[in-house]
Amino acid sequence: MANSDYTIGYGKPPEHTRFPKGRSGNPKGRPKGSKNLKTDLIEELEERISVREGGRVQRITKQRALVKTLIAKGLQGDVRAAEALMKWRSSDQKDLSADVEETLSTEERELLAVLEQRVLSQKPQAVDKGGGDEGDKNGGAT
Repeated sequence: MANSDYTIGYGKPPEHTRFPKGRSGNPKGRPKGSKNLKTDLIEELEERISVREGGRVQRITKQRALVKTLIAKGLQGDVRAAEALMKWRSSDQKDLSADVEETLSTEERELLAVLEQRVLSQKPQAVDKGGGDEGDKNGGAT
């Protein structure tokens, strides 16, 4: 040992058992280039397949084919297919709003909150289609 006054204990392993500098503590960890489920699913849904639609053959993505199938089943009265579509649609909109929230600064979020309060506090007003003054109900004609 290089230093005799070094105390071995919790958080202080002996020097000869420590990992050498530059070597990982998990050398057989996840291999580079391995993909997770989300990546595999995205790649699979992006693959193109041939589909006969309206008497002609089209090459569309598997994702598009799946959506078309669910829509067709939903239109035929399959409630489960219609529910699945509605869940996807609502979750997609939530994901988009979450992405926007992540990119906004604190100052921008506060500004949006103030604007939202203003919009919610205003009473619905009739839209002036005449293009004249607000007080003029005849569209500018006298």
